[in-house]
Amino acid sequence: MRRASVAEATVTVPLWAWAAVSAVIAVMLAVDVLLHRDNHVIELREAVLWSAVWIGAGLLFGLVVWWGLGGDPAIAYFSGYLLEKALSVDNVFVFALLFGYFQVPPGYQHKVLFWGVVGALIFRLLFIFAGAELLDRLAWAGFVLGAFLIWTGWRLAVRGKPDVDPDRNVVVRMFRRLVPTDARYHGDRFTARVAGRRVATLLLVALVAIEATDVVFAIDSVAAILAITTNTFLVWTATAFAVLGLRSLYFCLAGLLRHFGYLRYGLALLLAFAGLKLILAETPVGKLPVWLTLAVVVLTLAVSIGASIPAARRPGAGGPPGAGG
Repeated sequence: MRRASVAEATVTVPLWAWAAVSAVIAVMLAVDVLLHRDNHVIELREAVLWSAVWIGAGLLFGLVVWWGLGGDPAIAYFSGYLLEKALSVDNVFVFALLFGYFQVPPGYQHKVLFWGVVGALIFRLLFIFAGAELLDRLAWAGFVLGAFLIWTGWRLAVRGKPDVDPDRNVVVRMFRRLVPTDARYHGDRFTARVAGRRVATLLLVALVAIEATDVVFAIDSVAAILAITTNTFLVWTATAFAVLGLRSLYFCLAGLLRHFGYLRYGLALLLAFAGLKLILAETPVGKLPVWLTLAVVVLTLAVSIGASIPAARRPGAGGPPGAGG
């Protein structure tokens, strides 16, 4: 059984805190739906404003953790939040490719992303409890998840443009085989009646493709944040607040990702570092201190983004080979 850090061992979170956070998340999602029910195209200014709101909410909750639970849990939360936020940038690039593949009208993209985020939260919550239970009960689970993260980091560093062809996605192909579909858009509806029968529209197929793709991201990100802390409350809240801002982040960055060519290598390094942390936690070395994790996350992101900016400004520069643009 893996050794828990002092911070993890002393933190107990009552059920009312889980209920309160879940209620806040539900209210924020409801407000988002009401403000975007007209399917208007999200412009950069609105996306930046909402990104600031979501980031502010995530940082504010970190201060609440600091006040209520102490410094070490707060540092663990902030480390996990930054890591999840950074990993979500790769989600944005893949979502942009999927929207281009399905030619999703700009006015409907927010609706697809909204329900995609709801699905992402559900998947991550399930993976968080399953992963924490595995790490707690099986001594070798840390080695397996650690090796998986190191391999994922290596794959992210060496791969070129990711293959997101939905026609090769097992889930999408199974959905099309089992559910009658119409290869057209019917406004913003996910289902429509065609020739007297109810069918799934192309918008629903696009949503299924996004959810199927996000499962892979969920496994990677949950495994990475469990390397920081196995406290399910801290893992869930850091993940939830990072994922909630994914829609606004998409509209901010979808057209700018080519300018952050070296960020992919920074994310790969962070995944490998998270894997190494999981493995070391099962050895006499034990868990690395949370302040070291936070320092590594901040420094890696700063260096990779800082290196990307001058590279993107060079005439004819498209980022390093294999960059996400």
